Amino acid sequence: MEEIAKTYTDAYFELLEGLGVLTPTRSPLATEHIAGMVKLIEDLVAKGFAYESQGDVYFRVEALQNYGQLSGRKLEDQEAGARVESSEQKENPLDFTLWKAAKPGEPKWSSPWGEGRPGWHTECVVLSHEYLGDRLDIHAGGNDLVFPHHENEIAQAEAVYGPGSFFRFWLHNGMLSFGGEKMSKSLGNFEYAYKVLERFDAETVRYFYLSRHYRKPLAYAEEGLAEAAAARTRVSTLLADVEAELRSGSGEPGEAGQAFIASLAPFRERYVAAMDDDLNTVGAIGVIQELVAEANRFRREAEGTDRLALQTAVDLIRELGYPLGLFQPQKRPSTDDVEDRLIGLLLELRKALREKKEFQLADMVRDRLADLGYILKDGPEGTIWTRSA
Repeated sequence: MEEIAKTYTDAYFELLEGLGVLTPTRSPLATEHIAGMVKLIEDLVAKGFAYESQGDVYFRVEALQNYGQLSGRKLEDQEAGARVESSEQKENPLDFTLWKAAKPGEPKWSSPWGEGRPGWHTECVVLSHEYLGDRLDIHAGGNDLVFPHHENEIAQAEAVYGPGSFFRFWLHNGMLSFGGEKMSKSLGNFEYAYKVLERFDAETVRYFYLSRHYRKPLAYAEEGLAEAAAARTRVSTLLADVEAELRSGSGEPGEAGQAFIASLAPFRERYVAAMDDDLNTVGAIGVIQELVAEANRFRREAEGTDRLALQTAVDLIRELGYPLGLFQPQKRPSTDDVEDRLIGLLLELRKALREKKEFQLADMVRDRLADLGYILKDGPEGTIWTRSA
């Protein structure tokens, strides 16, 4: 059991790393906290919120006045119409399991009610208070968990610790669909994450997810990922090109450049307003795309040192992209200016070859640099180089 769990846990965290998700500071295992769960259940029994029946322990939902507060379900409506599996062991069909008596071949632990295992709602309450303390701010999960899972977490926590003692904010994400249906392994309409990452880079996948509000359902489609790749590339290309153009620039922007820099402030304000509105990443990305369009416009029109003002736009795009995990500089080993000087020397050589109409040798320089990860772009103001992603 432990080996199987570890195999898939390791694979999960490897995928998160591949997607650019930050490593959690703690990754506790529920099986390491069985004693805490038993203690919580004992407290619920002692307070009259739970009862034992034939080795099982159930939460008495009628004992909690505000049961159903998260989902908005009224207890009397649930009792009348909800399709809940009934059991002679329960006082009420809606009562949920806190401790389940062991069956042959199942994992089991000792408890005051005999050997068994805790219900899956209990572990979240125990681990949350163990690692996050008494102030609990944000709880996330799929919108299919609102009821009964998250409702039952709240019920246990408030029964033991009092009203308002559990999480203050609930972030429920919409489901991923495939071919018009909820993506599910049982239905066979799913795609493995590692397979997706073989076809699309992590930043494209992140852009794809963030282009839809997290509470909304999202339809998985290759076409959608391809569109995300194109949109992301437009931004990354601007950043790389501007940084290449400004690599050897110096001086202070003129009047037009200073006016352009001043015009950028509202973009940050609009971005913050979007993110403050229930993490509206759709609006935030829209602000970034507008900023990119404005930077491209100024890039076409600006001359001389005014073009240096574009660095402010690049810095702002990277700043706004950071919370989303987008548009960050590619990590590479630290170097001194030798790289810049060597590439500059090769560009001078290529320019001389082209002036002598030795195009075959000039193309060879370009192609060999491309093999090494350096992309040359010829323009009216000369040749610039960028590193391939």
